[in-house]
Amino acid sequence: MQGFAGFLWLLSAALIIFSGFALFDAMFHREDAYRAADKKTKPFWLIVLGLAFVVNLIFDILSFLPIIGLVATIVYMVDVRPALRGLPGGGRSRKGGGSSSDGPYGPYNGGR
Repeated sequence: MQGFAGFLWLLSAALIIFSGFALFDAMFHREDAYRAADKKTKPFWLIVLGLAFVVNLIFDILSFLPIIGLVATIVYMVDVRPALRGLPGGGRSRKGGGSSSDGPYGPYNGGR
């Protein structure tokens, strides 16, 4: 029985890490990227993934709620995340971004 309990603990830890990664990934995409990809809104996914993360922290892996959280996390990871990453710029918010002279293919150097 100790081996099975250890396996369930590892599985629970993996679910917490997986849902935590999805939550943090969802935080760093721009709001307009969700609308451009036609994948609900950023607050919607933050709430869903936040609830999945909290449920995985609180409830035992053998209950029903972590399975629902796992399904929501999988939907985000296999459907929403690739759609956001497929957008120009990867859908990520830029902090400090590039120069004002940057064009779509890199910095503009004035024909030099």
